[in-house]
Amino acid sequence: MHLKLIIIFSLLLIPLQSFSQEEEKLVIFHTPSGKLVIELFPEDAPKTVENFLKLAESKFYDRTIFHRIQNFTIQGGDPLTKPGAYEHVSQWGTGLAGYTIPAEFNDIKHKKGIVSMIRAPTDPDSASSQFFIVHKDASHLDGKYTAFGRLVTQESYETLDKIASLETAPNGIAFQWGDAEILKTEVVSRSQVLDLLELGKPEKMEKPTGEISGSQYSNKKLGFSFLAPEGWVLQQPQKTQPIIPDVTAVGPKVNGIPPAIYVSVNEKNGKSFEEYITEVKDSLQKSIESGKLVILNENKTTVNGKSAYEINVIQSSKNIVNLKLKSVIILGPDKFYTIVYVNSEENFDSKLHLFDEALNSFTILSNETNLQTNNETQNNGGGCLIATAAFGSELSPQIQLLREIRDNMVLETHSGATFMSVFNSLYYSFSPTIADLERQNPTFKEVVKIVITPLISTLSILQHVDIDSEAEMIGYGIGIILLNIGMYFIAPAFVLLKLNSKYQDEKNKI
Repeated sequence: MHLKLIIIFSLLLIPLQSFSQEEEKLVIFHTPSGKLVIELFPEDAPKTVENFLKLAESKFYDRTIFHRIQNFTIQGGDPLTKPGAYEHVSQWGTGLAGYTIPAEFNDIKHKKGIVSMIRAPTDPDSASSQFFIVHKDASHLDGKYTAFGRLVTQESYETLDKIASLETAPNGIAFQWGDAEILKTEVVSRSQVLDLLELGKPEKMEKPTGEISGSQYSNKKLGFSFLAPEGWVLQQPQKTQPIIPDVTAVGPKVNGIPPAIYVSVNEKNGKSFEEYITEVKDSLQKSIESGKLVILNENKTTVNGKSAYEINVIQSSKNIVNLKLKSVIILGPDKFYTIVYVNSEENFDSKLHLFDEALNSFTILSNETNLQTNNETQNNGGGCLIATAAFGSELSPQIQLLREIRDNMVLETHSGATFMSVFNSLYYSFSPTIADLERQNPTFKEVVKIVITPLISTLSILQHVDIDSEAEMIGYGIGIILLNIGMYFIAPAFVLLKLNSKYQDEKNKI
């Protein structure tokens, strides 16, 4: 009798399982480079999956382009990439579906083939229609972006490789962007796709890393710590542009606007506090003249015994909620720290006390915890000869890029950190003297700038490589050192020898 019940139950279960499998939906993007078949993870990101399916079923993604191709992801889903939807390709990457959805950060690892939502670096709840597909494992995205799907056929991974290998402009747009276009979207049942890979469940983290609420944030590399407001999402965005803050704390939305605290860290580069403040105010001037920004008040102050400068502004625009900002710039031993509180004008005062508490907890860590030395910049002369030569010139963006490579790549490896420690000891034994001479003699500064330009160019090579191990860091490091030895010593010596040989030949003829 028991056996009979088991058999009956098994027979009933088979069609139920088949029905469940048939109801599981897959999204297929047809491109000139091949098909991308995506399975979805509604248990991990239910609202995101619902939104993605809704857009896919409505053909929203048809004729959109994977508009940004970088070394670890391809990004798509922007309606402004459709034919006739844009005036200039510079608009690509800014489009929305007309609304945003809340973040559903989870513990799915961003391994190759994972599909995840694009959002603004400073607002977790700003995802809409844009998404990215991971081409190379990107653990730094884990827990910070909503992963909701995965490529699930061999052809899909081959198509991903084809699109990711397209030649691009510096902004990531493929020259042959037609090969990265989604021509047609299909939503089908899982049983309709016969070449599915057996991938199992997606690989997951032990603990999500995207949210740290109501806890002390400390970063020795950036050189500060502070206490985030209870219940706010604390994150360190990927700094793809200098304007992106180093750390963000975003609170729950009130009337559709989330209050936020941003922290940005900038090297002094030989600038005084007054020069930096003037630079900040000058950057606001265009918005002030257009009426988009109004300075309410500004004054010098102190924060935990450190000299500081406070400025309060209102950002206004037609048909958009006015935003109010309180910005405090703190003078550190070798950096400027900017802490900004942003909220709607209506709700600004209600959360101001949380910002004040965070500001009062802000601590600049002792220089002993920082791998950089105090000599990098000094108020009373000295400093970095490279930064001094590049200051105010076309090399400034490259210097900032090199700092990001140093912080995000070189210092992440033991060999890189050891090299920088030794290098700093040697470099700053002579750098302050040369930096002072540059300030005293503009001509000498130009000469130094010309001399260091090849060096800066070779170091920028690290921007275009993936370093995943100590061995790779050492290999690229030695390669760059040898390249510079060749440019600065071997090549000039070879030229001098040739000139001397030619001179001797001419002399012998006489």
